[in-house]
Amino acid sequence: MFSETFRGGIHPNDHKEQTKNVAVKKIKPGEILTYVLSQGGRGCTPLVQKGDRVLKGQMIADSKEFVSAPIHASVSGTVEKIEKVITQKGDMADAIIVRNDFAEESVELHPIRPEGYVTKEELIKEVRRAGIVGMGGAGFPTHVKLATDKKIDTIIVNGSECEPYLTSDYRVLVEKPEAMIDGLDIVIHAYGVKNGIIAIEDNKKDVVPSLTKKLKSSMKIKVLKTKYPQGSEKQLIYAVTGRIVPEGGLPADVGVLVLNVDTMASISRAIRRGLPITRRTVTISGKAVKEPGNYFVRIGMSFEEIFEAAGGFTEKPAKLITGGPMMGGAIYSLKIPFTKTNSGILALTEEELGTKDEVPCIRCGRCVEACPMGLMPVALTKCIREKDWEQAKKSGLMSCIECGCCAYTCPSDRNPVAVIRRGKNAIRSGK
Repeated sequence: MFSETFRGGIHPNDHKEQTKNVAVKKIKPGEILTYVLSQGGRGCTPLVQKGDRVLKGQMIADSKEFVSAPIHASVSGTVEKIEKVITQKGDMADAIIVRNDFAEESVELHPIRPEGYVTKEELIKEVRRAGIVGMGGAGFPTHVKLATDKKIDTIIVNGSECEPYLTSDYRVLVEKPEAMIDGLDIVIHAYGVKNGIIAIEDNKKDVVPSLTKKLKSSMKIKVLKTKYPQGSEKQLIYAVTGRIVPEGGLPADVGVLVLNVDTMASISRAIRRGLPITRRTVTISGKAVKEPGNYFVRIGMSFEEIFEAAGGFTEKPAKLITGGPMMGGAIYSLKIPFTKTNSGILALTEEELGTKDEVPCIRCGRCVEACPMGLMPVALTKCIREKDWEQAKKSGLMSCIECGCCAYTCPSDRNPVAVIRRGKNAIRSGK
């Protein structure tokens, strides 16, 4: 084992000490569960109506679109209504509201293979049925990623978890790695490959000895240099294999599939036990949280309930963030529903934010040096402000992964990534 890395990147304070050594706790769901109908890919259509009784694990919404993931009830209860609710992005979206009857009555589960392996086609079908999406936070439907016709020779489990504060994947590796390893084994056999790699950063290498004892012969662990954004697919693939994903390309173009730790565990549970995604592990952290830690949370609960289970606040948070502080999004309310894509929820204090006023760019080049994609953020922001869209595209605007390294390193406290994000949205919308 040895450390590998990629070009650029940064070394922010990871703040993981608040939660990394705290065992995962279960949170009991409350009376009302709200299921947003878009939790990965295209939005779904309700399969239930007001007054219907639903069971835990029952599919309650689905779509005919391939790039979509069905939604399953996380409790048994009655559908109260179907209406629009405010989402984490601040917009309105359709949602199914279920009143929990606390009976915990589940649908009958139909595991496809309690033991043994599945074909690639069976894997894709069952992963979609279970509503599995990328559990690292991106939320892209996993069956779409698996349904490639490219020749795959390497499967990588993304255990880098490079975002500050987040430790839920680490706790899975510490407490229950068996499901993740089994998920990797299932995918390896479905694709007929001999190379399964579990990639972790060297700030988590304490899990290597115990993991190594559980690995199959087709698996190995690769310890990577701790650096952000190590968990970004293109950077991870280069660090692990030395392969370069072409601009506009996908990991499958270089023979690689990358799946998150919790995603792999979810695949195992779907194949072996027939379990759909109804809950997930999430990091609740920040100095404004009374009991920071990792929690096992039902899909559809409110952020308000989750923070109450974490002891509430020590002080009024200066900022609430879903995901990590680098790529996550700010929210303004706790009365929004928890979804499959929530890998972390942070309540940060003014001290943690360290907010300063923006001053003019001094052309120091630190953003260029830090950019893991080899872009020039200072030049891109100039193009965007001048609405020179052709030059912006030629300069690689659409290749930006919005990791925030440029903003983090800027001594003028400017935020190039926010400008770049607006520019990308303008190009996509044709404005």
